[in-house]
Amino acid sequence: MQIESLMQNWVKRTLESKLIHALKSMPVVVIIGPRQAGKTTLALELAKSTVEKSVHYLDMELDSDLAKLDDAESYLRRFDNQLMVIDEIQRRPELFKIIRGLVDIRRRAGERFGHFLLLGSAPRDLLQQTSETLAGRIRYLELTPFSVIELHQNDPLGFNYEKLWFRGGFPDSYLAESDKESWNWRHDFIATYVERDIPLFGPQVSATRMKRFWSMLAHYHGQQAVLSEIGKSLEVSHTTIRTYLDILQDFYMVRQVQPWSGNTKKRLVKSPKIYIRDSGLLHNLLHISSFDYLMGHPSVGASWEGFVVENILNQLSPQWVTSYYRSSNQSEIDLILEGPNGEVWAVEIKKSISPTVGAGFHRASEDINATRKFLIYSGSDQFPMKGDIEAIGLVDFMKLISKYD
Repeated sequence: MQIESLMQNWVKRTLESKLIHALKSMPVVVIIGPRQAGKTTLALELAKSTVEKSVHYLDMELDSDLAKLDDAESYLRRFDNQLMVIDEIQRRPELFKIIRGLVDIRRRAGERFGHFLLLGSAPRDLLQQTSETLAGRIRYLELTPFSVIELHQNDPLGFNYEKLWFRGGFPDSYLAESDKESWNWRHDFIATYVERDIPLFGPQVSATRMKRFWSMLAHYHGQQAVLSEIGKSLEVSHTTIRTYLDILQDFYMVRQVQPWSGNTKKRLVKSPKIYIRDSGLLHNLLHISSFDYLMGHPSVGASWEGFVVENILNQLSPQWVTSYYRSSNQSEIDLILEGPNGEVWAVEIKKSISPTVGAGFHRASEDINATRKFLIYSGSDQFPMKGDIEAIGLVDFMKLISKYD
């Protein structure tokens, strides 16, 4: 009941979102994202409440639904002027060619929008390659697990950022009855990804080796991963390790933040920073089994930084360019946000209710010609600091960037 209630509120929030706009302006919409992020629940509730036509649902992981598509064209042609929702579309990539033909037929008949809503958990590049015949007829939207801003606005149980940070944003993990149940769910989720999902759509990699790599990568969270060192530990080449990293990024498990590429005479670190995208999965990989243990763990600062970065980047409009800054003289900015109107925001992230900012941040802010400087900390008050820095809580910062969407 908790999950259903929260999901319904989530759908209400989404009624005014890009997904609604996409359904009313494009014939084919694809929701991509990791498994268990809530794509199916969102799609069905949304379709029922906002689309003025009948909705039909097919799940490509059910043999009974796959059987209906033995003659896919004939079956799908039965649903003219209706919305067809197809889940796990990557299991039948040949459907994209058929969908293209049906879309063109319906367009000629005057039915222009809202033909197909497709859901996929495979890498975006793979889906785009298989759907390239639909260019100009298709829009991709990524659905992430729960974020700070949507739970702050919609959680009927009352928002608890510590719970979200520790358990992560996957609905079944966040809404589990206990931390132990949440932990077990995340443990099973990781096992399923390395044993089933990645081998199904990616290169054939040993599940044991991929799990070890993922766990080792968690220790580099918020840092530049030394792939050669990881390769030596796993007895594989640097190139192979790079492939493993790309796989986890493609499957929405890892994010790489690139270094700032502006002009400066300073010698800069040029490797990307690595983040495990979901904080709950990070804590499982690091064997952090309680919030109290997290607060005393050496990785607590890096975990908080990744939690903040992921929430910001999921909320940010694609018009913004994101990076980080680190020079050889220890000048550093955790996150740089460059906006479409010439804004350059320097963001420092601290897990403290009485945070301070080092000289390196000020030097780096001068190097990039920052127009605004922020310190995002774990408190909720907003106040000015020396050097024209604005101290701000994560929720308020999320509200600020939402104005630029």
